[in-house]
Amino acid sequence: MLQKISTRQLRAGMYIERFEGSWLQHPFWRGSFLVRHDEELRTIRDSGVDEVWIDLRKGIAPLDEPGSQAPAHAAPPGDPAPEACAGDAAAVREPRVDFGEEVLQARRIYDGSRPMLRSMFEQARLGRAIDAAGAAELVEQISESVRRNPWALLSVARLKLADEYTYMHSAAVCALMIALSMQMGLDEAQTRDAGMAGMLHDVGKALVPAAIINKPGKLNSSELQAVRTHPQRGFDLLRRMGGVAAAALDVCLNHHEKMDGSGYPNSLPAERISRVARMGAVCDVYDATTSNRPYKTAWDPAGALRRMAGWSGSHFDDEVFQHFVKSVGIYPIGSFVRLESGALGVVVEQGTDSLLAPKVRVMLDAATRARLGPRIVDLAAAGSHDRIVGVEDPFQWGLAQPGEYL
Repeated sequence: MLQKISTRQLRAGMYIERFEGSWLQHPFWRGSFLVRHDEELRTIRDSGVDEVWIDLRKGIAPLDEPGSQAPAHAAPPGDPAPEACAGDAAAVREPRVDFGEEVLQARRIYDGSRPMLRSMFEQARLGRAIDAAGAAELVEQISESVRRNPWALLSVARLKLADEYTYMHSAAVCALMIALSMQMGLDEAQTRDAGMAGMLHDVGKALVPAAIINKPGKLNSSELQAVRTHPQRGFDLLRRMGGVAAAALDVCLNHHEKMDGSGYPNSLPAERISRVARMGAVCDVYDATTSNRPYKTAWDPAGALRRMAGWSGSHFDDEVFQHFVKSVGIYPIGSFVRLESGALGVVVEQGTDSLLAPKVRVMLDAATRARLGPRIVDLAAAGSHDRIVGVEDPFQWGLAQPGEYL
């Protein structure tokens, strides 16, 4: 039997089936689990979540308190919330390799991908068939890295240079699509197809004049129209090649379609946008907004997620976006954050349990602006009493992009 209680009534030994309230404040990767110790209780209460559903068959019942909620609550009708579903994919979130160890391998994969991706876009520019075998091999390497540790390659991919964005964006979106697929519990074939879709989604940009793609100023109407031809032109190129998975064709054509029908190239209504295209839309925008471009500075990763959350439901599929946040973290790697202690630092690694308790490399004292360390603070460590209280702009503190400190 399920019962909804306030987080004030929660205690160790209770089994949380799912969280109520804002999903963006949901503090754990897993959607359902047994509360084992007081540190977990503190994390939940500090997160701002007001109520949870507990399973009385799997854990202890609430204490009888004056004014407490009666225990006769049944689970609400309908499908379980995405938070509950996330527990089904919990196993793929557990890193098999230490972050520091995998990031070295991830860097080799990412750096090694440059010649192949540069060649792929050059062949596309000439209207020739791309190296499908080479792309498939790279997708497999990226997939294996993400499986070994979900965050290592995602952190490396953030460090792309502005002048290599067009083709290295492909590797980043491939990694994001694979991580998202794993979080959503897709099978191996679907995950591989989603990765290939991410790799090939922007190939049509090779057919748009580079002067337009890399223009530092605002595009005029004819230039904007030229850019908006890239989904159709990429789709036509891939279809002529033959042998390209349907998912890759779909994402190439439809990754700029929006749930409210205002996207391009075909202004599709939501019901005609496939799940994999909805995934591609989120991954594409996240990497685009968090990358330096010739015409704009990258958004902070955590700030990008908060802006994107405001577009969820109109631009993005809400459930897919919820899963995406869980695949990168509420404070993704590279986010520049303020801790309750007054220290400022950059998120360098996700915690394995809590969305709100990553590892942070602290660098500045906010009160004195004095340099600290740097040293790593594990917010999920037993006995840690610090927590993230906000996101900061590193430039306002005299720092370069926080990615340089990863």
